[in-house]
Amino acid sequence: MFGLSVRWSLKDSPPNLVQQLRDYVVQTSLDRFSGMDGLHFKTWRMIDGEWFEGTYVFASREDRDHFLAGFMPGEATAPGSVIIGSSPIAYEPFEVVAIAEGGAGFVSGAGPGIA
Repeated sequence: MFGLSVRWSLKDSPPNLVQQLRDYVVQTSLDRFSGMDGLHFKTWRMIDGEWFEGTYVFASREDRDHFLAGFMPGEATAPGSVIIGSSPIAYEPFEVVAIAEGGAGFVSGAGPGIA
């Protein structure tokens, strides 16, 4: 499996930005990536005032590289970039050595910041 992290800075962001990102992910982005060909899963991670990140795990290097090649030319107009007001600050392709499913099972959907 092959992963990719795409990270945006949230330094100096307005106080309501994290809620806008939560709303976008739950109302739009979650559906876009659910069932995507070649994608095992995507996780959206965030630390308020520091960074927002999409972390992807793809079935193959080709799936990951194809996604990245399609994303980078339009990075400035990607929804996350538009909401945040800047392009990603980092792209990190990586190898996924293994994934273990814990006793609580795998869960998809909104996290604790969503009421």
